[in-house]
Amino acid sequence: MIWLRSLVFNILFITITAFCAVVAMALLPFHPRYIRRFIRLWARVIVWLLRIICNVRVEVTGLEHIAPGASIIASKHQSAFDTFVWPALLDQPSYVLKRELLDLPFWGRAARHSGAVAVDRDGGGAALRAMVRDARRVLDEGRPLVIFPEGTRSAPGEKLPYQPGVAALVMGSGVPCYPVATNSGRHWGKCAFHKTPGVIAISILPALPAGLARKPLMQALEEQIETETARLMGGA
Repeated sequence: MIWLRSLVFNILFITITAFCAVVAMALLPFHPRYIRRFIRLWARVIVWLLRIICNVRVEVTGLEHIAPGASIIASKHQSAFDTFVWPALLDQPSYVLKRELLDLPFWGRAARHSGAVAVDRDGGGAALRAMVRDARRVLDEGRPLVIFPEGTRSAPGEKLPYQPGVAALVMGSGVPCYPVATNSGRHWGKCAFHKTPGVIAISILPALPAGLARKPLMQALEEQIETETARLMGGA
């Protein structure tokens, strides 16, 4: 029964996540790579529980496109699932996230120590410049940076405006930017209790051409992500 499986998973997800957030406090005095490894372990455990309890499998294509070193992962965002899957897939990535999340007890301190890049969505140009500055620290370490171009979750089939932050990051850093599509919201909906069995597909596309100006960069990013997302949703 889907509701019973979802209940068991949700209880375990909340309990394990809360426990790990508290345990992570013991890692704060040490180099951030240790807390990133701990986050990777937590993410892999949650992905495993999702499969064995809810029969939701994860299928990733195009991972070979991502070259070692610094990169920007510009991903469609449909689900809370998207916010933790990348540490299970890549080596010590950081996320661009809204500033309020860093105020959460325990979790916020762990995220800050791991190198999360906060952005004040109401802060205008100054906030955008601060985000780019903090992002450069991640990229200078040769690590991937995950950003959701829409800035928030969109429901399956919904298309929200793409925000300029991703263009500022790509143009300001010069590192490869990989568009990513997903159908995660079909199986783990926004604020949804049920986890619907099936396959969460993550499709990583080849890097955008280097040296694009802002407008063609945003057009290419949005077109590629939305076209591939529509394909995944139609084929699910």
